[in-house]
Amino acid sequence: MDTGMVLLDRNNLKEEQFEKAAELLRNGELVAFPTETVYGLGGNALDPGASAKIYAAKGRPSDNPLIVHICDTDALPVLAKNIPESAWKLADRFWPGPMTMILEKQDIVPKETTGGLNTIAIRMPSDPIAAMLIKVSGLYIAAPSANASGRPSTTKASHVYEDLNGRIAMILDGGSVQIGLESTIIDLTGEKPLILRPGYITLEDVREILPDAEYDPAVLRRERNDNIVAKAPGMKYRHYAPKGQLTIFEGNLEDVVNAVYREAVLKQKQGFKTAVLASEETKDRYPGLTVLSVGNREDEEGIAACLFDTLREFDHMGAEFIFGECFRTDGVGQAVMNRLLKAAGYRIESAGDKSRSLKK
Repeated sequence: MDTGMVLLDRNNLKEEQFEKAAELLRNGELVAFPTETVYGLGGNALDPGASAKIYAAKGRPSDNPLIVHICDTDALPVLAKNIPESAWKLADRFWPGPMTMILEKQDIVPKETTGGLNTIAIRMPSDPIAAMLIKVSGLYIAAPSANASGRPSTTKASHVYEDLNGRIAMILDGGSVQIGLESTIIDLTGEKPLILRPGYITLEDVREILPDAEYDPAVLRRERNDNIVAKAPGMKYRHYAPKGQLTIFEGNLEDVVNAVYREAVLKQKQGFKTAVLASEETKDRYPGLTVLSVGNREDEEGIAACLFDTLREFDHMGAEFIFGECFRTDGVGQAVMNRLLKAAGYRIESAGDKSRSLKK
């Protein structure tokens, strides 16, 4: 299959530019497109065959649910039932935008789309290209991130092409995305609202609308657990990972810098191609090492926007071992650290542990 690439100007969109992509989707094919968060790999959410193609193209386990993208709130009762008042409140505040809600699914939604679950993940993207594609196609579009499973999510069309060329019908190129991290996912099917995946919309933002909202315990855990039932994308398996082995150090920043430098130098002396993931404030403190900065520590949104690009850049340079600094865990920083821990396979070390062997 030849993967077509269509370049779009999000400031000058016309419906006719989307007719070919819409036709492909209606015929059960897959089209990648930008959202405000990351690029999505779209298929008809009500077509079990299209959902199966999404899993196959990504190499993704079929028990990992897909997010269904809509362009108006009229779709909510079509796709979900027993919708709580909390869902309408969140939609009124955060839609269109990077908020995904978990609700009970209607029978019209095939379990091939929901990872076998009786719940559905729904969001309304704010990106004009995504919104236009949904509108012109007349479909509800299931769209996980448009990357090979386990790899860093895609924030540029070139990333999508790198991972999925030959596996999908078309890529709509809308340039770089705005946010760079996937949407916040909140489960509204239990006794209290639970954030299953942190994102640009923070817990503090949600609590302004739903004061009893909390993080699901899985968000805060510090070790891998593939035995949980994934009610949302990204809760199981290794995600967002570069090809090289990534280790994150946490603790006092001074201790973190010293530990990262020590470990990276050791691996480099052993003959491995080694690199460091740092911040603007610390990037010059690793002499003799290859260093990539994800941005200024006071700009969490900037770090979020650069994170996946940076992880992919380590692959392009052939890094075998990557040692990274930790970041704040409040606000958007919680989402950044969530992605970093998953990218590292929960390989996280305390920088203050002087007894740790340097030969690990």
